[in-house]
Amino acid sequence: MAVKFNLPTYLTLLRIALIPLLTIVFYMPWEYSNLVCTLIFLFAAFTDWLDGYLARKLGLETAFGAFLDPVADKLMVAFVLVLVVQAEASPYLAIPAAIIISREITIASLREWMAEIGQRAKVKVSQLGKWKTTAQMTSVSMLLYRDDLFGLPINNIGYWLLYLSAILTLWSMINYLVAALSTFRE
Repeated sequence: MAVKFNLPTYLTLLRIALIPLLTIVFYMPWEYSNLVCTLIFLFAAFTDWLDGYLARKLGLETAFGAFLDPVADKLMVAFVLVLVVQAEASPYLAIPAAIIISREITIASLREWMAEIGQRAKVKVSQLGKWKTTAQMTSVSMLLYRDDLFGLPINNIGYWLLYLSAILTLWSMINYLVAALSTFRE
């Protein structure tokens, strides 16, 4: 089976390619590195939405794209969470980040196993998963930016949203595990 490359797939690959660029900018001793990192991350989040939209709208959905898209998302979020925790080492940041990363590994593994036994539909993406992703992307963007904006404590808001993300993450993981429970019993 040949891997098909199309515009949505290239956008997904671009998202992965942005990870090293974001890392370089993150560590640059430059006054605006946090702003540029945030813009890179937001652009990556936009390409996530755009590749899915284009794939559905133009009928360009492929098995490779369906595999690669969540991998790119998880790589970007996990990588940025590690950067943020490393820069601001605190158990208050590390614990929700560890919960989020652990859940992503668990659910990716669950989906792979369910796909192997022909039951992937039981663990398809839910509305709760979409809310979780939105909360994660917003919190990570704020934690990357760090500075106050228009008098708003962006970093503090990012912390609160990260905890909300961790709660939604656990909730969605429980939902996926319950959905797969009947398969576990067999």
